[in-house]
Amino acid sequence: MTSILVLNGPNLNLLGTRQPEVYGHTTLADIEALCTRVAAEIGVGVTCMQSNHEGALIDAIHGARGSHD
Repeated sequence: MTSILVLNGPNLNLLGTRQPEVYGHTTLADIEALCTRVAAEIGVGVTCMQSNHEGALIDAIHGARGSHD
């Protein structure tokens, strides 16, 4: 099965709470749930991760080799 790693970077954990009049009310959890639902509908695995630290995101990319497409 195809597997996708979705990386969300700095401050995206604040979606829906920080200036909702500018950025909207949709939270990162809402977006991740949508990604997960659509992936399941088309038979694709998905793992979502968020970090405010660039190094953690790079570590996730390196760690995904061989387990995510």
